[in-house]
Amino acid sequence: MRNDIQRGFSLVSAIFLLVVLAALGAAMVTFSAAQNQSLAMDILGSRAYQAANAGIEWAAYNIASAPGAGKAPVTIATPGTNALDGNLAPFTVTVGYTLWAQSDAVVAGSGIENVWSYDITASAVYGTAGTADYVERVVRAKM
Repeated sequence: MRNDIQRGFSLVSAIFLLVVLAALGAAMVTFSAAQNQSLAMDILGSRAYQAANAGIEWAAYNIASAPGAGKAPVTIATPGTNALDGNLAPFTVTVGYTLWAQSDAVVAGSGIENVWSYDITASAVYGTAGTADYVERVVRAKM
């Protein structure tokens, strides 16, 4: 009879150990999934920042090509338009800039010369607001 009790106790101990190990395994899987999701969102955030910087560069190019004009916010890239390639392709990028004329100095014999200053805002968006994969980055620059 003592041998049966020992076997019964061993069975209870083995079941308890299996339950504890299963719980630990489930916790590890949950933790790993959360870490992977966090890493994916970090990567999307970095790519959104890069896409917004591309918008700033687009504005700088347009300002250099046609100085002295502002531009209302305009969408320069949307997914599927090939405006941005590679990892930045799924982002929607919107850029706008305002122009400020500032009197700088008197130029000999010609009066006051205006110096143009631009406030540029670029935003890159991925996903839909309120969803788990939504990322948005806004970059502002002065030129």
